[in-house]
Amino acid sequence: MKKITHTLALTLLALTSPALFADEAAIKKALSNFMPGGQVDSVKPSEVKGLYEVSMGGNIFYSSEDGKYLLQGQLFDAEAKKNITESKLAEVRKASLDKVGEQKMIIFKPETSKHVVSIFTDIDCGYCRKLHSEIDQYMAQGITIRYMFFPRAGKGSDSYKKAVSVWCAADKNKALTTAKKGEHLDAKTCENPVDEHMALGEAFGMNGTPMIVTQKGNILPGYVPAAQLAKVLASE
Repeated sequence: MKKITHTLALTLLALTSPALFADEAAIKKALSNFMPGGQVDSVKPSEVKGLYEVSMGGNIFYSSEDGKYLLQGQLFDAEAKKNITESKLAEVRKASLDKVGEQKMIIFKPETSKHVVSIFTDIDCGYCRKLHSEIDQYMAQGITIRYMFFPRAGKGSDSYKKAVSVWCAADKNKALTTAKKGEHLDAKTCENPVDEHMALGEAFGMNGTPMIVTQKGNILPGYVPAAQLAKVLASE
């Protein structure tokens, strides 16, 4: 009797579980055809019946259970007045940054760190230079800054080459400060994560530099003064 009851319970679970109705392979294939080179990280039921949440890089898409229809946009909970997609995106960004890892970032860390931010920067961007010229102020606020490169002029540009040269320097932090000041920097090449940084920035919806990503995965576009940034981070 126990065996029959257990079997019946499993059958009912299979019939009622929405996750099992989704054709994950079909959804992955549809997205791969739609965006060649992309990799689906996860497929799971969304808050809307029959719609599946697909995490891909730094993005979230929504799909029908057979993968035929794909949707990109913001999903809101009207009753709770909450942006569901944005809260999920923050989690995706955190996971993506963890996947890159600090070994592929240039880090400026204060003696006592209260907050951590990741900043996509362009060496030749005016506000990026302004932010870095105030690096001591960020350190004084206890903010660890993890730099990643996003040369807006694109791969092969002078800004791109400077980013590579900074990464390949013996002292990356010193080289970055030198480059940010517009001073001469010896050209160097080596294995580097600049392309990976750029791809991640694009996945995050980059539309300008600097772009600050908080430890919670939230995005702050543009330059934010140290004292103001500390307040924002403390309120998260």
